[in-house]
Amino acid sequence: MQHTIIGTTLPAIEFSLQPNDAVIADSGELSWMSDSIQLRTTTQAGGGKGLFGALKRVVGGGTLFMTEYRAVGVPGELTFATKMPGSILPIHIEPGNAYKVHQHGFLAGTPGIEVTADLQKGIRAGMFGGEGFVLQWLRGSGSAWIGLSGEVVIKDLQPGEAIRVHPGHVGMFEERVNFSIITIPGIANKIFGGDGLFLARLQGPGRIWLQTLPIPNLAHALIPYMPFKND
Repeated sequence: MQHTIIGTTLPAIEFSLQPNDAVIADSGELSWMSDSIQLRTTTQAGGGKGLFGALKRVVGGGTLFMTEYRAVGVPGELTFATKMPGSILPIHIEPGNAYKVHQHGFLAGTPGIEVTADLQKGIRAGMFGGEGFVLQWLRGSGSAWIGLSGEVVIKDLQPGEAIRVHPGHVGMFEERVNFSIITIPGIANKIFGGDGLFLARLQGPGRIWLQTLPIPNLAHALIPYMPFKND
């Protein structure tokens, strides 16, 4: 299997599949494909161990069903396009080398990748911390392709070194990075008022990828320019 990232501001990823090569993705993510690609939709792809595993994937921002795209008989091509200006990053996953990704970051992967939710922070984080506190956990063995919005800033944190980040700017980080939620009192939260500012604290060692254009921030900036129909 080979892949090519095409485009710049609004990229797409094109896979060249040999016979029996397969790629998995959330249902509905396909952009275009050749005739030799056959589809199989299931809750089991992406490491969904039964219905409970599939529901955990949904909590992490994925879909209940995933689709496996496989080249049958002859080579084929398959393409997924991003929905936001940004970048597509390839990562390799193996036992001991997993990643946590922002809620809608997973674009596609090879069979053997497990896509689930990081639930350790509980409901409170998901309600009050913004999208950046609900994370997808990518484990297993294989390759995955991640969509980050805006420009990407990479930082390598040394042991004990920490950075505090607005949750929407958390794009992806290595599993070994310690992730926690903190509140800074006295700074008004623009969504929930004066309760304090919720931030993600990332502590090394490990690599983190930050994104400059969180989707909630873009939506918030566009609200004044959106037409509203009077009831």
